[in-house]
This record gives sequence, structure tokens and C-alpha cells, in this order.
Amino acid sequence: MGSRFNQRDQKRKINKIYNIAITIVSILIVVVAITIFLSDGDTKADPTTTEPKKIADKDKGKVDKPAGKVEEKDSEKDTDEDLPAKEEEEVETAEDDAASDTAGDAELVEVEGSGDGNVASTYTSEDWKPVGTEQSGEHTTSFQKGSADWNEMSKAIALGAGIDEGSLRMWWLQNGGSPNKAIGTVSDGDNPKTYRVHIEWVDGSGWKPVKVEELKVNDKRK
Repeated sequence: MGSRFNQRDQKRKINKIYNIAITIVSILIVVVAITIFLSDGDTKADPTTTEPKKIADKDKGKVDKPAGKVEEKDSEKDTDEDLPAKEEEEVETAEDDAASDTAGDAELVEVEGSGDGNVASTYTSEDWKPVGTEQSGEHTTSFQKGSADWNEMSKAIALGAGIDEGSLRMWWLQNGGSPNKAIGTVSDGDNPKTYRVHIEWVDGSGWKPVKVEELKVNDKRK
């Protein structure tokens, strides 16, 4: 009887130990499972919170960099567009200087006028030279606008008046009293200051100014 009782008691103790062990293992399993679950939750949560920041940083970098390039290109474009304007201004300035030099080179001498009441002053210059000609053979004065003779007369008249040929406005061109003389009434564009320029033909050399009268009023303006 005593041995059977001892065996049962031992079995109870062993069963109790097994139950405790199973309980401990179960608790450990639950703890490990909870730890793993929480760890997975934190890992999943981190990309959610940090990824937008990374994306934002990437987007910011992508936006800023092209913007800088666009500004540089716009600046270069503006600079390129400014170049033709500057070059054009330089050309115009050079042309104006050339015209001033042409007029300034001639030493003008005031002479007695013809007695015309509309003439403010009369002057001439020994520095005036023939403007040259492309015509050959016997010269015949032509008052046809656009002809070679007309163009060469305009050039000589512009020289005498000290006006750039490109802005010369011809109000009147007429015979000067002989086949190889002419008189042109001109102004610098619409400038009210008007000149009556006397020119004459030099064989083989073309027209040259011989006398200029500055008028008080443009008597050829209609």
C-alpha cells in the first residue's frame, strides 16, 4: 500500500511539474509573440512616417534644381537678346559719328548772300570735293528721281548741307541756270531747318557742292 501511494504521489508531482512547465512555456510563447507583434508594428510605422519626408526631400531637390537651370537659361536668353540691341546702338552711334565727322571736316566760310530775303546765311567751303560718279561718257543732267544722276546729286547736296544721306529729305531739285548746275532744297527729315544747296558737275569726278544757303522758312513745303 505504501509503495502504491508513493508512486501516485510521484506521478502527481511529475504532472504538476509538467503543468507548470507547460504554463511557463505558454507564457513565454505569448510574451515572445506580443514582442514580435509590437516590433513588427514599430517597423511598419517607421517607413510610414519617414517615407513622406524622404519623398518630400527628393521632390524639393528635383524642384529646386530645375528652377535654377531655368533661371540661368532665362538669364542667358535675356543676355543674348540684349546683344543685337547693343550692337545696333553701336552701329547707329558709329554712323552718327561718321556723319558728324563728314560735316565737321569741312571748314565753312560765310559769304555775302544773293539778297534773297528768305536766306538767313550763306556759306561755302574749299574742302568740298566731288562725290564721284559711276557715269561714263558725255554727262547729261537728269532730274528723274531714282536715276544715277539724281542719286549722285542727292549725295553732293547732303555733303553740302552736312546731313546724313539716309535722313536727307529732298523738298525740291531744279536746274541751277546751266546744264551742269543744280539747286536742291533739303532738310534733315522733318527738321524745320532748311537748306538750299547749289551744286555743279565736274567732268569725270561727279557733282560737288559750291554754295549753301540756310533758309528762314522752307519755301518748298506744300
